[in-house]
Amino acid sequence: MVSQSRAKEIMGSNFIGVEELASIASKINLSAKALKEDLIPNISYSEGELQQYKATHILILAVPFTANGAILTLMELRKFFGLNPDEKEPCFYNQDWYVKEDFIKKGFENYHWVLIRKELIDESRAKEVNTETGLNSLPSALICAYTFFAYYYHSNEYLWKNDFVWCSDTDANGDRIYVGRYLDPAGIAKNGFSIHRHLRLRNNYGCIESI
Repeated sequence: MVSQSRAKEIMGSNFIGVEELASIASKINLSAKALKEDLIPNISYSEGELQQYKATHILILAVPFTANGAILTLMELRKFFGLNPDEKEPCFYNQDWYVKEDFIKKGFENYHWVLIRKELIDESRAKEVNTETGLNSLPSALICAYTFFAYYYHSNEYLWKNDFVWCSDTDANGDRIYVGRYLDPAGIAKNGFSIHRHLRLRNNYGCIESI
């Protein structure tokens, strides 16, 4: 079993545990009550795994409740961080297509530790997600958003600032969710953590002729 202190030694700034979350709790809508040591499970990764991923991944504690005791969901994060970069950053990108989708209402089932990659796997770029490109190990949209905001206040750095990340979630039509790209490389769209869906071709999509 790896202690939090040992995990921090290994992971360095890529470790966000109880002490780190407590120091930024008010900025990410957590409370001290949610960070009591007796609630926190043991780190589920071996020292060897942490050594292997220390430069490429973040080890973060997922906390299932907000400061007011609500279940921590994408909707709760959206309410807290807002949609307007002129008022507050970081924030969510101003879009509302997903507000009635089931995945925005899902919370963490319990306290747990997550190792999540800081950058895209280069070999996965410009490819649709499938079993060959990591379908079985995709993160949820919630853990991506939670980690994005926690890591910003922990390290003053945007994760995936120009990239989109495939997620395990899908919308009501089965279209896969992808998130990220806080900054628009073209400088056209406003800043914001984006949540999009990848529309799949279906039999009812097609062309007509106009003469």
